[in-house]
Amino acid sequence: MDGEAGHPGGPRSRTGDRSVSSSPSERTGNATGELDDLFHVFDTTLRDGAQREGINLTVADKLAIARHLDDFGVGFIEGGWPGANPRDTEFFARAQSELDLRHARLVAFGATRRAGAKASEDLQVKALLASGAPVITLVAKAHDRHVELALRTTLEENLEMVRDTVSHLVAQGRRVFVDCEHFFDGYRANPEYAKSVVRAAHEAGADVVVLCDTNGGMLPAQVQAIVQTVLADTGARLGMHAQDDTGCAVANTLAAVDAGATHVQCTANGYGERVGNSNLFPVVAALELKYGKKVLPEGALREMTRISHAIAEVVNLTPSTHQPYVGVSAFAHKAGLHASAIKVDPDLYQHIDPEQVGNTMRMLVSDMAGRASIELKGKELGVDLGDDRELVARVVERVKERELKGYTYEAADASFELLLRAEAEGRPLRYFRVESWRAILEDRPDGSHASEVTVKLWAKGERIVATAEGNGPVNALDRALRVGLEQIYPQLARLGVVDYKGRILEARHGTESTTRVLISTTDGTGEWSTVGVADNVIAASWQALEDAYTYGLLRAGVEPVD
Repeated sequence: MDGEAGHPGGPRSRTGDRSVSSSPSERTGNATGELDDLFHVFDTTLRDGAQREGINLTVADKLAIARHLDDFGVGFIEGGWPGANPRDTEFFARAQSELDLRHARLVAFGATRRAGAKASEDLQVKALLASGAPVITLVAKAHDRHVELALRTTLEENLEMVRDTVSHLVAQGRRVFVDCEHFFDGYRANPEYAKSVVRAAHEAGADVVVLCDTNGGMLPAQVQAIVQTVLADTGARLGMHAQDDTGCAVANTLAAVDAGATHVQCTANGYGERVGNSNLFPVVAALELKYGKKVLPEGALREMTRISHAIAEVVNLTPSTHQPYVGVSAFAHKAGLHASAIKVDPDLYQHIDPEQVGNTMRMLVSDMAGRASIELKGKELGVDLGDDRELVARVVERVKERELKGYTYEAADASFELLLRAEAEGRPLRYFRVESWRAILEDRPDGSHASEVTVKLWAKGERIVATAEGNGPVNALDRALRVGLEQIYPQLARLGVVDYKGRILEARHGTESTTRVLISTTDGTGEWSTVGVADNVIAASWQALEDAYTYGLLRAGVEPVD
């Protein structure tokens, strides 16, 4: 989106008739509530991000992601390469009638015309115009060896390809950005030629010339020095496109901004080829919260965590728990020393208030926990521990004792809450009592397998015997428990297991071992995790399921039995 340009205290530059000021007090809004065209947040998730291994977007997926990005408030959404593949062509055709973008402008991506041809006659250039996109990004070679070896043309013809294609598209009423592919590697090999490509694009009418670290090998100090030089020598408005092969894509993007770039290209959650691209969310958060730039509509930054996770759902990839700003662990605190300080002032161990980006602070409970960790976690879970230091100390010791046996509570909040409530109330929270359970595994002559489980339990004074089959012992156990308890607690019909993890903790003799099981359960409105540890996987699963159902009934507001 649009906003201020330049880091506070950074350089000033001119791009054509537009003066780009680094003043942090510069007005960024206009009478209509839109942001000025001084700084661009350009998203290329639908094109460059889609090149990540494991991502295969349908047209419906691309439309859904575009809506999320527009909700977030990015200024430009690069939709793909129309004419290069049918899916992208269809996306642009459907986008004209199905996308009602409030903040972003749709961008079509393509290449400069072929060597020896005319832009006005090039079929690929015609496809860009036919896409209906108001903005077009052209990729151009900026590395002399790529021109000669990949394009198999002369350096001068490459410059003419840039001039001809840009001027033709501008004459057709399109706004044009030019991506200088392999720019930094090309600059180091032949700086004068790399800069001549920037000048050719700028002089032909390109609004922004984007310097691309296509191989992802640059470091921030190198990026900053080169961008400053190119800006001074060409007078073009510059952007930055960074791959993350050195783990520096976000830092390189911000280094380019420090040097005077006013256009950043990123992808949601850093998706992209090889190890990925510059991650949209930490870049935007840094611009807004660290640089003081207004690059999003008012209030949009608080939607960042939701948008990140929503896009992860569309691409069918689990959100990274440790992603900056938006990961569920981004503001999670485990060490007792941290918790003691946070209890006094959360800012002592957090660089921002997590609510600014739509995230929350979490206290993790483990064998590293101290009193402050337990007190803060109790407050987070809504369990009032008061000033009972003896109770808190008892909970600390209980956690350490059980984690020594293999339990983990930082990944099983529901099991911890049940433990905490049991200690606080002086008795376990119970809705049912298990008499026994039995699992039978059957290996059939046709090679198929079956599991049957029988559970005997008591609930509200009734003895219940239930049997169920499943495609494995844990599945059968879950079904048997559900069949038995739903007679007494119909609320359990809404519950379903959404994730199951088993881990061998300690091998002893042969196949003997200790197993830990983590189960995630949902009731359709929320999700919780429970843990079980035993000397076999079925017993560990039983413990985790028992906690899962107990917690589900607690969430449903059911009164426990005596």
